[in-house]
Amino acid sequence: MKKINVGIVGLGRMGLTHAENIVERIPEAVLVAVCSFVDEELQMAKTKLGVKKTYTSFENMLLDAEIDAVVIASPSGLHGEHIRLAMKKGLHVFCEKPIGVEVEDIEKTIEVVEGYPKQIFHLGFMRRYDESYQYAKQKVDNGEIGDLTLIRCYGIDPASELENFVKFATNSKSGGLFADMAIHDIDLVRWFSGKEVKRVWAIGKNTTYPELDDLGDLETGAAMMQLEDDTMALLVAGRNATHGYHVETELIGSKGMLRIAQEPEKNHVSIFNNQGVVRPTSQHFSERFKGAFFREMKEFILCIQDGKQPGVTVYDGLESTVIANACQESVDTGKMVEISK
Repeated sequence: MKKINVGIVGLGRMGLTHAENIVERIPEAVLVAVCSFVDEELQMAKTKLGVKKTYTSFENMLLDAEIDAVVIASPSGLHGEHIRLAMKKGLHVFCEKPIGVEVEDIEKTIEVVEGYPKQIFHLGFMRRYDESYQYAKQKVDNGEIGDLTLIRCYGIDPASELENFVKFATNSKSGGLFADMAIHDIDLVRWFSGKEVKRVWAIGKNTTYPELDDLGDLETGAAMMQLEDDTMALLVAGRNATHGYHVETELIGSKGMLRIAQEPEKNHVSIFNNQGVVRPTSQHFSERFKGAFFREMKEFILCIQDGKQPGVTVYDGLESTVIANACQESVDTGKMVEISK
């Protein structure tokens, strides 16, 4: 079967993860081109990844007749435009979350994607591809914990990255804590429950970097949600875990409970010293969800070869962003926000 030739835009941590998976772990695909506005990233693509074609213009990369598909890992505010341009050029598209930061822009993207039904579109909600989350989903779907009553999610980035994030947020639009980070947990709430969110109440606080107040962003935020069947969801998102990357999900049902713990251990080493017994922890999402990132990209490539659409759709991107924006509105107004359908 023909190998899929891929181009990538954006070679930050996320783009590099996808690029390395394609080059090192997915024999059905070939990384033939990369696009970045950072010269150091383009040089790295040549030396480390062996990519011969580099571009500083996304539009120019799309003109490359050798490319069958593109991976979009550019800043969030560019996702919609990049998706639409690529689809109109006849290319298959994998896009990192979020699909966009403004609902009106996402609706334009959906219209374009729907206009090209034979092209594959895949949105990067990688936690759906994590083995632990897939195992828990099967348990829930089989009714093993009864009816869901409450879902609790923690997603907290390492404090070591907070300063860099503040610099990024100063120069680029992240979409805010809920759209940029908690959107993964929002997607999980919808995925596990099969229900939509009808109202939210959210709060937040900036402590280490109060300048985030002026940027309209948050260091730590929390949200309470009520779903259409009255199932409850509690979300905590942050950027200040001093021990590393912390993520966990708890599913409480009428017959039992599941907890998908953060799996923080970096390896199987225990350090015994004057502080007691210490276990090194994962320091970023790229470690914790390494397998999930590989599996989602593998599915994207296989979907292209098989001519079938993946399970994650543009509508998952739209609904998650609507909920994330409602959370931000609740923070801004101090009021509970109803989500109209």
